[in-house]
Amino acid sequence: MIAPPDRMPLPREFFDRPVLEVAPDLLGRILVRTTPDGPIAVRLTEVEAYDGPNDPGSHAYRGPTARNAVMFGPPGHVYVYFTYGMWHCMNLVCGPEGRACAVLLRAGEVIEGAELARKRRLSARNDKELAKGPARLATALEVGRALDGTDACASGETPLRVLTGTPVVSDQVRNGPRTGVAGDGGDGEIHPWRYWVADDPTVSPYRAHAPRRRRS
Repeated sequence: MIAPPDRMPLPREFFDRPVLEVAPDLLGRILVRTTPDGPIAVRLTEVEAYDGPNDPGSHAYRGPTARNAVMFGPPGHVYVYFTYGMWHCMNLVCGPEGRACAVLLRAGEVIEGAELARKRRLSARNDKELAKGPARLATALEVGRALDGTDACASGETPLRVLTGTPVVSDQVRNGPRTGVAGDGGDGEIHPWRYWVADDPTVSPYRAHAPRRRRS
């Protein structure tokens, strides 16, 4: 049985391009998480680009570590990190191997498996909030560090895959400063590398970086 055009897996060549090309082109694509309970599919509506050695906001800016090793590997793999001691966020590695570029998946619309996502996102007030923000998206899809390094372009079964979906037309794509990024990396004039679908209710609100306060 041949899959419909919008459900064809994106090939590795899609990700083997400059990160600033891949990031906006991911809008409207479909991310599928396969779980033992069934699939959950999300139409991507918001992403952020991180350009490795050229980007002070990137985890890979100062070189490889145990945490960011996947970013230096082949394109099309999933980079998952743990943040603030409680949340996971997921990225898709792109560009040539060794470049360490990635796109953070910030938000999306759950279009399949909403009943499964609701069980993981009990605090969501409605379905528009199920994957509204990078930590919420990862939680809704049950993505943790165990999936770090997953090949989203592998043949056969894989727990995460990106499908063709319906790319967003350019006049509906907006861009601006990245959310919560400190220093030069958060300067929207230098790095306006957050991309989102105009007027989409699942896009997360922009927040500038705020230094974390130490507990007394």
